[in-house]
Amino acid sequence: MDSPFPIRKIIHVDMDAFYASVEQHDDPSLKGKPIAVGGEHRGVVSAASYEARKYGVRSAMPSKTAKEKCPHIIFVPPRFARYKEISKQIRAIFHEYTDLVEPLSLDEAYLDVTENKKDIESANQIAKEIRQKIFEQTGLTASAGISVNKFLAKVASDINKPNGQKTIHPDKIEAFLEELPVEKFYGVGKVTANKMFSLGIYKGKDLKKKSHEELVRLFGKSGAYYYNVVRGIHLSEVKPHRIQKSVAVERTFFEDLFDDQEINDKLEHLSQELHQRLQKHNILGRSLTLKIKYKDFSLFTRSFTKEDYFTSPEQYFNTGKKLWELRPFDKPVRLLGLSLSHLNTEEKKQVSIQLKIPFEEFENQ
Repeated sequence: MDSPFPIRKIIHVDMDAFYASVEQHDDPSLKGKPIAVGGEHRGVVSAASYEARKYGVRSAMPSKTAKEKCPHIIFVPPRFARYKEISKQIRAIFHEYTDLVEPLSLDEAYLDVTENKKDIESANQIAKEIRQKIFEQTGLTASAGISVNKFLAKVASDINKPNGQKTIHPDKIEAFLEELPVEKFYGVGKVTANKMFSLGIYKGKDLKKKSHEELVRLFGKSGAYYYNVVRGIHLSEVKPHRIQKSVAVERTFFEDLFDDQEINDKLEHLSQELHQRLQKHNILGRSLTLKIKYKDFSLFTRSFTKEDYFTSPEQYFNTGKKLWELRPFDKPVRLLGLSLSHLNTEEKKQVSIQLKIPFEEFENQ
């Protein structure tokens, strides 16, 4: 595939069922069994082992649903400190080859190995070595995708999962994308895929027939993205210092909350925790968002943005209470969360932190 754009060597490394695999590695009695990381009676599945996935269990699925799909599933409580410990080991391996490492979460990252510390010409060989070292040092398997940009590497890493890798060579990109089902395109979710199906768009070659103008009209700003990526164009560079855009804390409760005083107590605790986390990294923000998940799993969020920065837990708490009063329903609450965005990190351009419990942390497991 001829390209006017610079050809890079990008690897996307994705650990296989990371949280669940850590638990099976640390407790050999769990190997070969369907397990879910999360609470059995409350909350959602944070990660599912491949044995559980055979029954249709997926991350972000309510634990109750997972139990219905797989009655003999074993629930294991999450151990985030352990996952972070292993994640640090894995990232140290990445940095043996390049400092152009962009972590997406604890279990996946992009690497630009166009120029690398070991002067290895083949990105495919580098990916093999990295996966082998990860296995030797942690006992866990990883999958990898290799291509000329982040989009293609991300798509490729899913092709031979688990414990495999896939290279999309420059001269194979066009044919690969034309035959790729649109639901496999990174950035196309279930809702968008269904909309594409209704328009007769099932594979990349169908998507490619649509003009830039038509895709923008149908899908808004995302339409321009789809127009480019189906042609193998994705210019986003690997960013070692990703700019953090929000910091969040949330709690799922063992017993549903209904009383206002109980809600206030929880909001006060969340406000203190959020403040401590922000102080630790010298972060300020202007937009506070309250997240409420009800007993029936319906979700409500409401935000308030100030001209200046929030500076104290009292401000988070008082604003959180006002947002609580704007809730549309008086129903039992199973989860509360507070998040701060419009951060000063966007001005500093150099701050990069790993959140303790971001709202979306579990979705990629």
